[in-house]
Amino acid sequence: MGGPGMHRFPPDGISFLIQVRLQDGTWATFDTQVTQESASLPWRVLLTLATLLAAVLLLSYIAVRWVTRPLQLLATAADELGRDINRPPLPEGGPAEVHRAAHAFNTMQTRLVHFIDERTRLLTAMSHDLKTPLTRMRLRAELLEDASLRQKFEADLLEMEAMVTQTLEFMRGLSNREPTQLIDIMGLLESLQADNEAMGRTVTIDGSLATPLKGMPQLLKRCISNLIDNAVLYGQQAEITVEDGADALTIRVRDHGPGIPESDIDKVFEPFYRLEGSRSRDTGGTGLGLSIARNIAQAHGGDVRLRNHAGGGLEAILTLPWNRELRAPAEMAAAGP
Repeated sequence: MGGPGMHRFPPDGISFLIQVRLQDGTWATFDTQVTQESASLPWRVLLTLATLLAAVLLLSYIAVRWVTRPLQLLATAADELGRDINRPPLPEGGPAEVHRAAHAFNTMQTRLVHFIDERTRLLTAMSHDLKTPLTRMRLRAELLEDASLRQKFEADLLEMEAMVTQTLEFMRGLSNREPTQLIDIMGLLESLQADNEAMGRTVTIDGSLATPLKGMPQLLKRCISNLIDNAVLYGQQAEITVEDGADALTIRVRDHGPGIPESDIDKVFEPFYRLEGSRSRDTGGTGLGLSIARNIAQAHGGDVRLRNHAGGGLEAILTLPWNRELRAPAEMAAAGP
């Protein structure tokens, strides 16, 4: 055969021509043609595959969401459990595995609540019972003839009584959950300011808040009162600043004392932990005020943290998040402290 010849291709469709030269010099020619309808078949296949892939991805997403939703609820419940041990139990529905996990979680929560309640009742009873021998010891100390010795005994007894009283308040703060209601925060702060000024203390308030906060009034009053006491005892005065944020209410209580070492910022929240120097037992502290304040703040979903102010002194920052479902409009009546 000669070289490649002329070939007529169809006016429509696609043609393929392949020519191969053999060893003897002749040419082997292979040609084929594909109609336009057959040529569009791969695009149809690709479109079909793309549609199937999109459907599979959508169904997979729905299935994964359906499977992981109970796990998300469990993770949320575990996170809330750290802030409120008495939160409502998880619903025990769904597939068998989800039902068993929810039941195990609720059982664990019930056991934790029982354990904490037992411990609280035990320590509360012990602290309460200590008041009786302390009273007897005080009466007997008054019979001592040595005035110097009697004064030392009375000082020790006062210190022990203060520790017992603070321990009872600490345990009540852990166990008591008074009904929540709308609180006029500015009214509460002004009430505390008046009480402290009546005792000769300097307490100032800066900022304003028109919206009431839903919470536990007596516990919240004790929390802020402890922060004010801490500032006045160790820093001569308390400067309160109120900040209404979009997500949380922030109350800053600053003193003008010496501050505390950065290494002890978190340690001072531990029960009965005291610093040396100006922040010692000699000033009347028992090491429970900040612990009580933080426990109450956490019971409201917030927290208390400390920092050394750039201008000197220590600043306690109380953060109370707004609950969007519970936050009431400003025109609603607010409960007093």
